[in-house]
Amino acid sequence: MQFKRFSLVLLVLIFSASMIFALGSAEQAKPESGITEAQPSQEQRVAPSSKGELFYSFSGITKKVLPSVVELDVVEVVRQETFNFFNPFEFFFGGGRGGDNNNGKTYKEYERPGLGSGIMIKQDGDTVYVLTNSHVAGKADQITVKLADGQKFDATKVGADDRMDLALVSFKCSDKVPVATFGDSDSLEVGDIVLAIGSPYGYESSVTMGIVSGLKRKSTGQISNYTDYIQTDASINPGNSGGALVNMKGEVVGINTWIATQSGGSIGLGFAIPSNNAKRVANDFITKGKVEYGWLGVSIDTVDENSYPDLRKDLGLGNKGGGLILGVFKGSPADKAGILPGDFITKINGTVITDSSQLTKVIGTIPPKEKASFTLIRNKKEMTLNVVLEARDDEDKVQSNRDIYPGFLAINIDEKMRTKGELGDIKGVMIVAVSQGTAAEQANLKVGDIIQEINDKPVTNMAEFYSALNDKSSKKMFQISRNGQKIIVGFVK
Repeated sequence: MQFKRFSLVLLVLIFSASMIFALGSAEQAKPESGITEAQPSQEQRVAPSSKGELFYSFSGITKKVLPSVVELDVVEVVRQETFNFFNPFEFFFGGGRGGDNNNGKTYKEYERPGLGSGIMIKQDGDTVYVLTNSHVAGKADQITVKLADGQKFDATKVGADDRMDLALVSFKCSDKVPVATFGDSDSLEVGDIVLAIGSPYGYESSVTMGIVSGLKRKSTGQISNYTDYIQTDASINPGNSGGALVNMKGEVVGINTWIATQSGGSIGLGFAIPSNNAKRVANDFITKGKVEYGWLGVSIDTVDENSYPDLRKDLGLGNKGGGLILGVFKGSPADKAGILPGDFITKINGTVITDSSQLTKVIGTIPPKEKASFTLIRNKKEMTLNVVLEARDDEDKVQSNRDIYPGFLAINIDEKMRTKGELGDIKGVMIVAVSQGTAAEQANLKVGDIIQEINDKPVTNMAEFYSALNDKSSKKMFQISRNGQKIIVGFVK
């Protein structure tokens, strides 16, 4: 009996010791960060100020940003010509063939609805400004802004810019509305968590999560090339355009703009205009009603071996990135500053230029009448020129200006061209494009012409071509081989 009682007491002591040890181990194992503690209360759910304050939910972030993101319902009135059968009775006795006296043509107007998102960025008195994409509201005749709380307001367009694909609309509201805070998009890193907020397919106030998948992405096709893009895998669909891409501080770091897709829906390839690019545009809309871009007055391209054989070697470019000047508009800022065809721009105000697309973007961000420092390579030597940019005209006016020198494009003759054209060992550079309306076209220079001399100077490669082309004489005499015949063509610069 005593032995049994002793055994029972021993078992109790062992069990008690085990429980004390287990409790102590659990207490020691509890992490100091508190991540495994109970989820925060509703009052605690605010936008975190540090990574350590991230909880199980992004609700604190969405509560901060979501009220400033709106849905935009737009209507564009489209005017389309209609074709009617000839009615002789109307022609002789009233109405005519056109009906509306438009040179015999009749037109029908119809409404084309659209859907997008926007971000309330500023309230000035009772005027509220909403930033969105130009492809959402740029051509709209009717705009309705729907707030996250369901309120609706008629809005008007303040400004739109297709080059950046951004637009600003405004509406009147006497009550104070929540406006978004812009973040520093330059501080983003690949892998950062972001939220996309908007109204995909009309599902207003939708939030999706992803990461920054890439930075400084280039556009494709008809998408604006006046900005680079943030790439994200946060789900973006039709209707998200103009909405917010948000960081973990609840700041807008991007304007959701386009997706790469074959199906029309999200496949994890979404793109947003960086907030730092959008801020300047929004400010220009508010203060000027339009966006002003710097204009250099050149035609440019990126040098690659397929398009410009041996050009890097001829010009001494090495592996440097930059933009090649193909032509210079007469009287332009570039012309006044002494920039010449064949110059290769590598830096602007210290910013390294990687290709012609970036060159366009950097020039566009420089305000008109501001002096800029251009670093370039000419005759295999680096030099610096100061250029005072002018305001860029509308795109259609820029494209119609044909007063450009030299007005044609020439390249080295490679082996493929020699074989295909049965050129043998002929020396010179070949014209591959001639711009309409230029002095070069009027002088009857043609695609396929082989330039062998300029003002009696031999031309056997692109270095010699640009050297002769850019001499100080205003009159240029070209000795050309055309279909095996030697001819002389001249024009005045």
